[in-house]
Amino acid sequence: MTTREPGGAGRPGALEDPYDVMFVGWSFVRSRLLSAALELGVFAALAERPLGGAELSARLGLHPRAARDFLDALAAVGLLSRADGRYGNSPAAARHLLPDRDGYLGGFLRMTSELMGNDPQALTGLLRTGNARGQNTAGEVPFTRIFHDPERLRLFLSAMDSFSTAVAEGLCASLDWSGYRTFSDIGGARGNLAARLATAHPWLTGTVLDRPAMKAPFEDLVAERGVGDRLAFVGGDFFVDDLPRADVVILGSVLHDWPDERRLELLRRAHSAVLDGGCLVVYDTMLDEERSRPESLLLSLVMMTQSAHASGFSAAQCRQWVTRAGFTVRRTVSLPALTTAVIARKN
Repeated sequence: MTTREPGGAGRPGALEDPYDVMFVGWSFVRSRLLSAALELGVFAALAERPLGGAELSARLGLHPRAARDFLDALAAVGLLSRADGRYGNSPAAARHLLPDRDGYLGGFLRMTSELMGNDPQALTGLLRTGNARGQNTAGEVPFTRIFHDPERLRLFLSAMDSFSTAVAEGLCASLDWSGYRTFSDIGGARGNLAARLATAHPWLTGTVLDRPAMKAPFEDLVAERGVGDRLAFVGGDFFVDDLPRADVVILGSVLHDWPDERRLELLRRAHSAVLDGGCLVVYDTMLDEERSRPESLLLSLVMMTQSAHASGFSAAQCRQWVTRAGFTVRRTVSLPALTTAVIARKN
């Protein structure tokens, strides 16, 4: 008997076998698998060295009925390695699923599970009404409450850090920073991306503009990273307050939260903030032009369930807005974390 991977006979996305269809419906099982592993501390238990199945099960308090299938399933999806009866963290797990690592994604996974995965009606509600989850008549949504809840804010910031850490690596390599001295990160959360840019380029000074609630977390982070003398924080509203002027203005994962006319408004405000000869960087999880990549389409749906105005957009759309705002588009580049950046110059 021959075996094959789900997905049909060589065509991306083709579904032929009944189980191909069933496993689309059962995709949530993989997320539950990872959530259980994080909750039980599987990856932390393997941080130092691989362990045998019995020793790992005992350490985690797993019942023997399900332990072997659970651990083997984690290995089968690429989260654990397995050799000679011993389990270890896969390279991806070691980098992204250990709480003390820069690339930790656990906070992001917990937050997104809370936002959508635990509410089976979130997507159907969006599709039937066009409204985000919990949206009231004024367009307010429960998501904004995180800025008044210290624990949820901590999870949110962890999520943003895991995302911006990957993006920062790509931005450092995608733009020649040697000709610039200042930058502004608009909507830069607690400054993780700014701190990474400043660390990689010691001549840079930068400003982060975000909600006033981010000020204390920002000060803690830049002090910890040793870049507090080169980075400043401005608490404000980027549709009301002047954007900090700089050689490079960054709008990262900001435009997707707004309708088209507000996106263009913000880009025009960014044009006023970029110094002559400077540049604009817009990065986001943009849709591919063929609208065939499921990950970015699913992310767009997730965003719409959480915000009254959010939606995904393509790089072509972004380039049009950037051009209308007065910039000259120079490049479009792919970055880590399913992210695309449009880089434009102010003449």
